[in-house]
Amino acid sequence: MRIKIINKSEHSLPHYETNASAGMDLRANLSQPATLHPLERTIVKTGLFIELPVGYEAQVRPRSGLAAKKGITVLNAPGTIDADYRGEIGVILVNLSNEVFTIENGERVAQLVIARHERAEWEETKELSETLRGEGGFGSTGVK
Repeated sequence: MRIKIINKSEHSLPHYETNASAGMDLRANLSQPATLHPLERTIVKTGLFIELPVGYEAQVRPRSGLAAKKGITVLNAPGTIDADYRGEIGVILVNLSNEVFTIENGERVAQLVIARHERAEWEETKELSETLRGEGGFGSTGVK
């Protein structure tokens, strides 16, 4: 699939690191480093603008290494970029660690996954089919 993209950053276009990668890394487009204190959040701009076909979304997801090693994650993960959005891609980062984190220009801060989606039509009803799980939720199936 081909997607139109405008790159106003000085960085290369996002790309897949391996043949089996689902996501492409997004890089921070900063004029100066940004500091993120513990429990602080910020929107990191990328300099990228895209035109997705209708029926697709771009999901902004955390990078596992950044989350595991530094406690930095995408706050609204996954963030959704709709097909009709034409603004700059921004990444809402939050620092869940106890240490200050500095975001450098060009740093890989998140990943972008392109996904097909369906549009649902509601069908109102008075009852739903029975299942073994029923109304059990939030841990009702156990942890082991």
